[in-house]
Amino acid sequence: MKNSNNKILTIAVVLLLLVNIALVIFMVKGRKPGDRGRGKEDPFEMMAKELNMTEQQKKDYKEQKEQHFKNIKPLFDSVRAAKTAFYALIKDTAANDSTLAVYGQKISEKQAAIDKLTFAHFKKVRNLFTPEQQPKFDEFIQKMMQRGRKDSAAKKEKGD
Repeated sequence: MKNSNNKILTIAVVLLLLVNIALVIFMVKGRKPGDRGRGKEDPFEMMAKELNMTEQQKKDYKEQKEQHFKNIKPLFDSVRAAKTAFYALIKDTAANDSTLAVYGQKISEKQAAIDKLTFAHFKKVRNLFTPEQQPKFDEFIQKMMQRGRKDSAAKKEKGD
């Protein structure tokens, strides 16, 4: 009896090991360099296809995008630094609610600045498109803003 239990356990372990190896191979082969698990297609390529962008529009968009990221990178860095300072308060036994509120407000202000710049960027990008393309762009932006985010109200309706 003991010998048959050992055989079953050995077979189960070997099978699990083979399944795990196959899963790792499947995951590694399916991933492209630079793929961070988003969609299969680059958002820019999706937008270019959906809006039927001209070559000039693509060029102008890329220039505006590069400029936007050049402008916004220091703000991302400052948000990161503000969050680091905020979470460093964990070890500070004298930190109180008002101190946390001040740090939280700094983070909020920096994030609001990022959001305003991003909004202005999208408004500027929208002007690259023809009146026929603009509603498609508006719809595309809404899809992109919702992508990967779960609405808590929608979760409750589904029973999650």
